[in-house]
Amino acid sequence: MKDRLEYILFISFSYLFRLTGLKLARKFANILAFTFFYLIPIRKKTVFENLRIAFPNRHQKDIDKIAYGSYLSFAISIIEILYLPWMKESDMKNAVKVKNLNLITEKNKLGNGVILLSAHFGNWEYIAASVSLQLNKKFYIIVKNQRNKLVNDWMNKMRTRWLNEVVTLGVSVRNIYSVIKNNGIAAMVADQRGPEEGLKLEFFGKKTSVYTGPAVLSLKTGAPIIFGVPIRQKDFSYKAELIELDQSNLPEDFDEKVKVLSERMIRYLEKIISENPEQWLWMHRRWKH
Repeated sequence: MKDRLEYILFISFSYLFRLTGLKLARKFANILAFTFFYLIPIRKKTVFENLRIAFPNRHQKDIDKIAYGSYLSFAISIIEILYLPWMKESDMKNAVKVKNLNLITEKNKLGNGVILLSAHFGNWEYIAASVSLQLNKKFYIIVKNQRNKLVNDWMNKMRTRWLNEVVTLGVSVRNIYSVIKNNGIAAMVADQRGPEEGLKLEFFGKKTSVYTGPAVLSLKTGAPIIFGVPIRQKDFSYKAELIELDQSNLPEDFDEKVKVLSERMIRYLEKIISENPEQWLWMHRRWKH
């Protein structure tokens, strides 16, 4: 019953935003951010704990500003996601301006597949849909199932509305491996906490478990790793630059290769997050273990 009620509320907002249009709907983000930051705080303690770890030398005023900004950014993303059923293909295609777009095509021609990485930053759902449309290529989106099955099914329907397909994380690693071995393009976000028993690396100066899946897949298949993180602009458009992760001068030992490659991923994420910290999703307990 709880899932159904959540879903009804979720869909109701989607239809409401259809009536208002996306431009006006985005203004509702201010109300959402204010509500869930001040009135009904959601994960506020976690957000501040994370920010104090990441930016120990920042003044409290700056921390407060980043914290509230992250709630506002997330609210904008949720509204944009809820508007997806009513979005035109041409609008989605033009939603993200991408620098170095041909990098994906060039690497895909080598025949080893491509691993596209993004982060819970800006609107991470937009970049996969927009870039695949711009290239007219299918991406296989690696997703983790959400608690609410009804919302989860709706999200996957939106992710596959145009060209892309969904591969569920945890069902079968072989499915993901098969996509890449068949020269497919696998897209995923890999900035959340890894398993407790997994590799631990410094992230913003404090060790935490990291998700090594992209590094392992890349090393086993020869697929390059390409980062693309959508940065929201003041006019609500997005910009992203595609960057291939450096894989030169890796150690001989496989586990050490995974460690070094994962380290390079973490360092790039740090750089992106540091430049626009309010656009990252700080609500996740990134330093839990």
